[in-house]
Amino acid sequence: MTVILPGATLGVMGGGQLGRMFVHAAQRLGYFTAVLDPDPASPAGWVSHYHIQTPYLDEQGLAQLMQRSAAITTEFENVPAPALVTLGAHRPVAPGAAAVAIAQDRGREKAHFTRCGVPCAPYALVETAQHLAAVGEQLLPGVLKTARLGYDGKGQQRVKNRQELQAAWDELGRVPCVLEKLLPLAAECSVLVARGRDGQMVHLPAQLNRHRGGILAVSEIYPESLPAAQSRHAIAAAKAIAEGLDYVGVLCIEFFVLADGSLVVNEMAPRPHNSGHYSVDACDISQFELQVRALAGLPLVMPRQHSPAIMLNLLGDLWFAQGDAERAPAWDRVLALPGAHLHLYGKLSARRGRKMGHLTITGPSVDTVRATALKAAELLGMGPF
Repeated sequence: MTVILPGATLGVMGGGQLGRMFVHAAQRLGYFTAVLDPDPASPAGWVSHYHIQTPYLDEQGLAQLMQRSAAITTEFENVPAPALVTLGAHRPVAPGAAAVAIAQDRGREKAHFTRCGVPCAPYALVETAQHLAAVGEQLLPGVLKTARLGYDGKGQQRVKNRQELQAAWDELGRVPCVLEKLLPLAAECSVLVARGRDGQMVHLPAQLNRHRGGILAVSEIYPESLPAAQSRHAIAAAKAIAEGLDYVGVLCIEFFVLADGSLVVNEMAPRPHNSGHYSVDACDISQFELQVRALAGLPLVMPRQHSPAIMLNLLGDLWFAQGDAERAPAWDRVLALPGAHLHLYGKLSARRGRKMGHLTITGPSVDTVRATALKAAELLGMGPF
C-alpha cells in the first residue's frame, strides 16, 4: 500500500464520539476528513470537513465517501459488513470487512479466540430449541448473550438454571445466542493493539477496568494497576488475536481476570475503545493517532505513557443527579482539580446510560492521581471506586 500523506482525506463510517476523536487526531496531523452517518447532529459530523448524511448501505452515500476519501475506517463494530465490502473494493479499508464480520458475531468471535490459542469462558451456541435442550449442566449458572448487536450490558441476562435459561431465551426473542459459563471474576482488563498492513504491531499498556451496570465506569492505567505477568500475558494474547485476523487498524481485546489470577478473553472491539481514551492525555501517541497511522500506512511507533492516569466515564445520569430536570454537572469545580482533562462529545441532550464524555486525571504519582480522581467522582456524584 502506498503511504497516504497528510493533505489527503480520510473517511470514517459512523459519526459517534469515537469518530469525533478520530477526526480530531486526523486533522491535527493535517488530513481532511469525511464522515458518513445518517444523524444530522452526529458528534463527528459536527467537526468533520465533510458530513455525508445517508444510511450506511445507501449506494450514493458510499459512492460519495469513496470519491472524497483516500482510505476509510469505521468507528463502531455494527457498521454493516457489506458496506465495508463495497468500500474495500475501491479504497483501502481498515479494519476490513472480514474482521468486522467476526467481531459482529459472538459465536464466530469465540471460535476465532480458540483458533488463536487464547482461552475464553466455556460456552455453547443456542440457535434452536434443540441447542437449548442440549446445554450441559456444567455451563450453569451462566450468562446468555445475543450473538449479534449486544453491547454495554445490553442483550444479555444471567441465568441460574434451565428454567431461567428458557425464560431468558424467550425474552431475547429466541434469536441466536451464546451461553457462557459464569466464572469467579476478580477484575476486568483490556489491551489496545494497532497493526499495520505490513504486520508491524504496537500496543498501549493494559488497562484495569471497573464496570457498573454493564457499562465501563473507571479505567486505571499505571504499572501497579495490574501484576506485570498479567499485563504481559494480556498483551501477548491480544497480539495473537490481531495476528490471526490479519488485522489492520486499532483493536481492543477485553479480558476477565479470574480469582486465581488467570485470564480468559471476553470479547473484542474492532476500533478504538472507551478504556483507551486516557491515551489522549497520558501518552505521547493516542489510540486515535494510531488509528490514523494504521489507516494511512504511516509508521507505527510504540506509544509512551508519560503520566499515571485514571479515566472516569461520564454517563447521562450525571445530568439528572438533582432530579428529573436535565442539568449540567459543575464542570467549573471539576476543572479546578489539578490534572483534570474534560472531554465532552458534543451530544445535544443527555439520557441515562448515554455516554456523554469522559474525564481523565493525570499527575506525577499514582497516589496523587487516585486522590484527585476520587475527589472528581465525589463532585460528580459518581460514588467511590
